[in-house]
Amino acid sequence: LDGLKMTTEEFYQKLKDNYGTNTLINSIDELLLNKVYETDSNLKTKVESQITAMKNEWGSDFEQAINYYYGVSNEKQLYNFIEMSFKREMAIEDYAETLIKDEDIQKYYDEKAIGDIKASHILIQSEATNDMTDDEKKKAEEAALKKAKDIIKKLDKGEKFEDLAKEYSKDSSASDGGNLGYFNRGEMVKEFEEAAIKLKVGKYSKEPVKTQFGYHIILKTEQKDKPKLEEIKEEIKDTLVQELIANTQNIAVFALEWIREENDLKIYDSELKIKYDHYMNQQKSSSSK
Repeated sequence: LDGLKMTTEEFYQKLKDNYGTNTLINSIDELLLNKVYETDSNLKTKVESQITAMKNEWGSDFEQAINYYYGVSNEKQLYNFIEMSFKREMAIEDYAETLIKDEDIQKYYDEKAIGDIKASHILIQSEATNDMTDDEKKKAEEAALKKAKDIIKKLDKGEKFEDLAKEYSKDSSASDGGNLGYFNRGEMVKEFEEAAIKLKVGKYSKEPVKTQFGYHIILKTEQKDKPKLEEIKEEIKDTLVQELIANTQNIAVFALEWIREENDLKIYDSELKIKYDHYMNQQKSSSSK
């Protein structure tokens, strides 16, 4: 260009100065994730299914949308972006699993593990709608609560739970007398789950249980014995892994550092090494705040 020249060393220095740390980390992570987590048919199907869902949602605006939301300009780039996202999630789960100790599993088993619960419920929903005023919504909510309490009074007088469920419940289980079958922790919304666990077999909730779905009257009909630890150890570990991921800020930072260390990452360029260490210290410092 009009006599201007740039050596490869100068070009490398320019890249390093302007894009060094981010380019380095992103390139390393992509190489390592592709090495550790090969793209099998299952992962390929998951990525393709997600892209198909995006196409169905955005239609003719697909390319514009993926550029806006993901910063990519075509389907091939989007595929790579989603594929790497899934592989990062795999790395995060594998990293979190290394942090779960046998004593953590034992503690969860002793304090939280339960046998499967069988329960029925009657669901009363508020008739509030979005076009109502706040006062109208409040009155509709109060009416639903009163109705639920009135049903509990009917139970107290000896009326059958199954019959009341068929008559009043606004749930698909109503035709079966409110029967929900068996469930365990993590399968029902938190408020419902906690109330069901506290009930004794054969007893129903004396106060309506409020959840996002409405007001529930719960009848606990059966509870199995708690399984032996060996039978549910892997399930407990999976639960603890997901809890750890949900409750650890920026866990991806630590997970990807773990992947690099597991694969003996070495940065021989001293300048880039300093930048990399500084970047990681910043990331871990922000994660602990």
